[in-house]
Amino acid sequence: MTQIVNQTQALDQLAGKLRGLLLRPGDDGYDDARAVWNGMVDRRPAAIARCERTTDVVAAVRAAAEGGLELSVKAGGHQAAGKAVCEDGLVIDLSPMDAVEVDPDAHTARVGAGATLGQLDAATQRFGLAVPAGVDSRTGVAGLALGGGIGWLARSFGLTSDNLIAAEVVTADGQVLSVSEDAHPDLFWALRGGGGNFAIVTSFEFRLHPVGPEVLTFQLFHPLEDAETVLRGYRDVMTDAPDALSCYALFLRVPPIEPFPAKRHGTPAVVLAGCHSGSLKEGGEAVAPLTALGDPFFDVVTAMPYTTFQSSFDAGVPDGARYYGKAHLLPELSDAAIRTLLEQLADPPGEFTMAFLESLGGAISRMPADATAWAHRDAAYGFAVQGGWTNPSDDERVAAWCRQVHATMAPHATGGVYVNYLDADDEHRTPAAYGGHHARLAEIKRRWDPNNVFKSTHNIAPR
Repeated sequence: MTQIVNQTQALDQLAGKLRGLLLRPGDDGYDDARAVWNGMVDRRPAAIARCERTTDVVAAVRAAAEGGLELSVKAGGHQAAGKAVCEDGLVIDLSPMDAVEVDPDAHTARVGAGATLGQLDAATQRFGLAVPAGVDSRTGVAGLALGGGIGWLARSFGLTSDNLIAAEVVTADGQVLSVSEDAHPDLFWALRGGGGNFAIVTSFEFRLHPVGPEVLTFQLFHPLEDAETVLRGYRDVMTDAPDALSCYALFLRVPPIEPFPAKRHGTPAVVLAGCHSGSLKEGGEAVAPLTALGDPFFDVVTAMPYTTFQSSFDAGVPDGARYYGKAHLLPELSDAAIRTLLEQLADPPGEFTMAFLESLGGAISRMPADATAWAHRDAAYGFAVQGGWTNPSDDERVAAWCRQVHATMAPHATGGVYVNYLDADDEHRTPAAYGGHHARLAEIKRRWDPNNVFKSTHNIAPR
């Protein structure tokens, strides 16, 4: 009972210190604030601190310590694992801290930790600049960047974390620090791919690159029966592709809407989708080998604003549906791996279920292996299978299918995994996410968070 009283007192005191709101069960806005993208996640925290400034974050961290409350940190809340929201603890909600300030002359942006990719791109594209980020405009910048950050521009300019110049953080003991390669370099190294294990980042400073505002984009839909030939061609093209060309191979059911041919609605397909970050002329030349593959039943190759392309796949994975996923990294896309994958995808369960391959390499692979905490510079492809459905009675059926696909692909994988693709039941794979850097990260964790305050993550325990 004493602990409950202490928690109540700590939260009452916190409410008086915040510029933002402290939401508790029953308050207006509480249910919206605890919701995340994955509808399977339904946790009820004791309170949600809607932070509007860094001092709010400091107050929340100290209140959690004083009240013995576990805490979690929510920015975009877009990861399937749903670790942004804890049960019965204190959620530090950064989403109000979403300002983006662009310096077009210096090619830098200062980004609040609550910003989404859509907000970031809208600000930077006013100047024809971009940070390499993800593939869904609703994703939070913070979670993406701290875990690495793979997306349409990664082959061109590296991971999101590779482009981090500096950050403001709140530490486990409530200090506010500016970190960079020159200030607290060990912590800065860990933030670039080590996840949210070490401190709460309240703002990021990123390097920007010239992109757009229009880029050449493509979506090439092939029937699944042609997928083996298409994937071999995709592999061969991407082996020698220029850095500016990105291409994902997506496995999904054709949406039952125009402009897709009616006879293809609901049927499994393989889709080659991506963009070219350079000039439209160079883009046309780079994309041509992909458009020459097979006989697509629907294809679009067109220039469009980068911001439009960045959000063009959002509707395929709607907010509040139920999601579960598994992932690997691949050293190559062998014929055997292609055949193994296609044997599993003839009848995927779930209306929003998909699998995908993302071609890595390019600028990602040229960063020195120990330059950041991201440990997978030599991986050639990322692979993920993501179940998506709406009926709770399908939970186990879809999850079991995802686990089966994942298991059959394991012999073709490196053993590593991208931390942002781990699901809630993947804690045993956390060391694999950090690879050979795990021991160093655990030592940094011991220095900066010895009591494991920031454990509502794919956690690195203090060494």
